Amino acid sequence: MAAEQHLHLWRPINLSDRILAAIDVGTNSIHMVVVQIQPSLPSFKIIAAEKDMVRLGERCQLTGQLTEEAMARAIATLRRCRELAASLKAEDIIGVATSAVREAPNGREFLARVQEQTGLTIDLISGEEEARRIYLGVLSGLELNGKPHIIIDIGGGSTELILGDGHEPRYLSSTKVGAVRLTDLFVKSDPINDHDYSALRAYVRGMLDRAVEELRYHLQPHETPQLVGTSGTIESLMMLHTCLRLGSCPTSLQGYELTLADLQHLLGKLRRLNVNQRCQLLGMSERRAEIIVAGAVILAEAMDMLGQSSLITCDRALREGIIVDWMLTHGLIEDRLRYQSSVRQRSTYSMAQKFHVNLASSERVADFALTLFDHTQGTLHQWTDAERELLWAAAILHNAGHYVSHSAHHKHSYYLVRHGGLLGYTDGDIEVIANLCRYHRKSPPKKKHDNFRHLTGRRQRQLVEELSAILRIASALDRRQIGAVDHITCEWRSPQREVILSVYASHPDDRCELEVWSVNYKKDPFESQFGVTLKVEVVSASPQRLPASANA
Repeated sequence: MAAEQHLHLWRPINLSDRILAAIDVGTNSIHMVVVQIQPSLPSFKIIAAEKDMVRLGERCQLTGQLTEEAMARAIATLRRCRELAASLKAEDIIGVATSAVREAPNGREFLARVQEQTGLTIDLISGEEEARRIYLGVLSGLELNGKPHIIIDIGGGSTELILGDGHEPRYLSSTKVGAVRLTDLFVKSDPINDHDYSALRAYVRGMLDRAVEELRYHLQPHETPQLVGTSGTIESLMMLHTCLRLGSCPTSLQGYELTLADLQHLLGKLRRLNVNQRCQLLGMSERRAEIIVAGAVILAEAMDMLGQSSLITCDRALREGIIVDWMLTHGLIEDRLRYQSSVRQRSTYSMAQKFHVNLASSERVADFALTLFDHTQGTLHQWTDAERELLWAAAILHNAGHYVSHSAHHKHSYYLVRHGGLLGYTDGDIEVIANLCRYHRKSPPKKKHDNFRHLTGRRQRQLVEELSAILRIASALDRRQIGAVDHITCEWRSPQREVILSVYASHPDDRCELEVWSVNYKKDPFESQFGVTLKVEVVSASPQRLPASANA
């Protein structure tokens, strides 16, 4: 392990509580925490932590690809993380990858290699989703008391700015300015010369300008927010300042404050030193010394632009946010923040509104799709509630492409959903949702399609093939978009391998002929995918129905 690897254990473990591990694969470092979850509180205690600076962000300058050396370092670290988590009997290991892997052309190839060589599944998350989980992590360790706080997290490849008051975040952003990225771009001299330093400062201000202005827009005129800093760069600057001031390094940074004036003084000192000289400073490791000037510039410029004269630190961030997110999805937290699915639903509805989706029609299609899913679960497919929720989101957004053009709108839906910034979902989830939207009409999934090839593994491709076949039928059932079909039921006849789709009309005089025709026209992928015959019948009587929902 590198010099900046940290490992600490806490004992004893109450085996009646649950053990969980969270891994953050960042641009500069890989972090893991193993926690003991106490569901009765609900809370968690960190029982082990590990960190290694693997520098994934040191990509090939010509191609932008992750280098073989960096990937090998990362895989070795991840293998050790998995062994530690297993030794502590973690019931699950949740891993996320951020900026470096997001941007690398071979990022997905790297994640596939990680899975093959370590058995770990690492999810790729967007910048905004990263910011949301950082916010969750801060909330687990800092009481905001309903007052506005600006959270800044400076990583190796990106900087997240978040505004929140302990409830839902008011603003989330991720900007491509990070300590490793900017060191590679601007620090060409050692110590950094005036030209490089001025260019670095100007670049940071230009890149952060939009995020700062948008964050300010979400503040009320009378509000004075507190600034909170998280993660390695800010913790290192705070530790360095405290060590220099006290003459020795404290064991904890809890309660310490860093003013902008002190930071600017520290930055003036750091920029005049070369790397070797910075390594001699108390509290400074060799690898951190290489990137600390760029990190300090990002923090100083951000504080100045935000009008913040001081900063406090929080020792919880993304990896703890991953834990909180898991607790939310498993129903272990109910009143501190809303359940995870509500984050997904609000984000999905927000995107639908943004692209002027006919929501009444989309909700009917979602209702039909979930009914088909539920009535065929265990017979035609074995997908779970997790996949059901992706189908719901795709049903709500499948017609988003009309925002661009009616012609080939299914293709427009794909890229709008794929790049629209859905929150609460992993990158893989969003790719599935976008593909389901893409294949709700016209051609079924084909290997030659780029978007279908972007799916990770056979399981995801099978998921899209099967759920898109269901979504096609659901979409056909609202062909006129007037609510002609009130609801549907399905009956599975095993010996004949037949699915009887009973359509209940909203009005007794309406035989729903166009909807029936549309279902018959679009049913081929459904029949071929599941190896069944689909028969449609219109029923005039309407028995009591129970509407499907995203969370049923």
